[in-house]
Amino acid sequence: MHCKVGFVCFGEVNTPFERLQILHGEAYKTLCTLRQSLPLAPDIIDAGIVIDDPEYATANDVIKKLPLDIQCLIVCVIGWAPTHAVIKVTDVYRHIPMLLWGYCGWKENGKIITTAPQAGTTAIRPAFEAMGYRFKFVYNVIGKKPPLEKIAAFINASCCAGKLRNAKIGTMGYRDMLLYGTQFEGNSMRSQIGVEIEPFEMLEMQQNLQKLDENEVAEGVSFVKNNWKFEKPCDDGIIVTGVKYALAIVKKIKERGYEAISLIDVDGMKKLLGFPPAMVFMLLEHYCGVQTVPENDCMGAVTQLMLKFVSGQVAPYLEYYEFFEDSMLIGVPDFIPQAATDGDVKVLPTAFGQLSASLLNVSKVKTGKVTCARLVYKNGNYYLHLFTGHAETPPAWEEYGWKPPAPQLPSLKIFPESCTVEEFSQIVSSQHVMLCYGDHSEALKDLCALLDIMVI
Repeated sequence: MHCKVGFVCFGEVNTPFERLQILHGEAYKTLCTLRQSLPLAPDIIDAGIVIDDPEYATANDVIKKLPLDIQCLIVCVIGWAPTHAVIKVTDVYRHIPMLLWGYCGWKENGKIITTAPQAGTTAIRPAFEAMGYRFKFVYNVIGKKPPLEKIAAFINASCCAGKLRNAKIGTMGYRDMLLYGTQFEGNSMRSQIGVEIEPFEMLEMQQNLQKLDENEVAEGVSFVKNNWKFEKPCDDGIIVTGVKYALAIVKKIKERGYEAISLIDVDGMKKLLGFPPAMVFMLLEHYCGVQTVPENDCMGAVTQLMLKFVSGQVAPYLEYYEFFEDSMLIGVPDFIPQAATDGDVKVLPTAFGQLSASLLNVSKVKTGKVTCARLVYKNGNYYLHLFTGHAETPPAWEEYGWKPPAPQLPSLKIFPESCTVEEFSQIVSSQHVMLCYGDHSEALKDLCALLDIMVI
């Protein structure tokens, strides 16, 4: 689905139309410049200018130009605009998120000149609210740059909401280790957030193994050997097995169009097949570009898609290991996607406890500014635990139980910036957290407002 954003300006019939055209051109140029920085790079559909002409000719013309499947409508008020003329257009698109953008005047010879745009927005905003529109209000200030970050965040969130409405996630198995927080409620997930989550059986993967092309398997083995750095020698059988499992799941992903995938890990691939799936997840990202998370973490996979759509990045999962006074140690006992890897993709043949040997990812994780999030469902409502922080390379540490010498797992030490560790600890919502790089909290908050998700 390609994202489309509608753009229309509103003015008043007595304002010189030439001035409205100038303001319209400035605003449209701003949006076109902004478009290049948006992850989903939506098309901006310019529908022109609406004035309060008695026959609603300009309003009807705009309605003809704007398709009904836009993901966002930008309502740019460039002067006083009687509310009825605005509603004539916007009510056709009441099912679509709207950005109410109040433009501003200018200065000439030291004097403020205005077309009274905020007279228009202050009349329109409460009407939008009373009519139940999903909207955000922003405004320009004379002599200042437009609120580009807020505009970009809302467009981003609107496009993300549209993408979620068409997204599918596959989960091989369900409720690994009988965990509670990884489950999902299907009706509300589909109706409120829009994502379709499809469980499928591990048997399908086993059946697909019988239909693999040996040339594809050989190419996969070659890719692993040529692109991953092995910390010590690895038996070829492990690599071949991992490639085969990955290719068998790739077939399912392509058949169903999944954008994220989770596998039954401890109670499935490890217990029943004797093969920890770390390298399988790494190959699924390589082959399909899908988001990956273990342990049938359905809610985590939805969170990953939210972060991916607003940031344009692959969003890795990590787990909390330790809390400190000012930071948290987070890491993974299996894999990280290549997009979050700092330097070479490093793998180590090793084993944990009673589990069979496989390839463990021991790469370094990228550091920097991060946005961390987790979607949860409780008492009939959805919540997003959201915080920003700074991620640093952690000190040396190990998880007890790995075959000596214990590996340094992919990990980060995160110093939260939007909250304290104590505040974070009282609302932490899962052992898994999803992250992306940079501060994307504004877009995520806008997305949650559009989807009736409470931010905590």
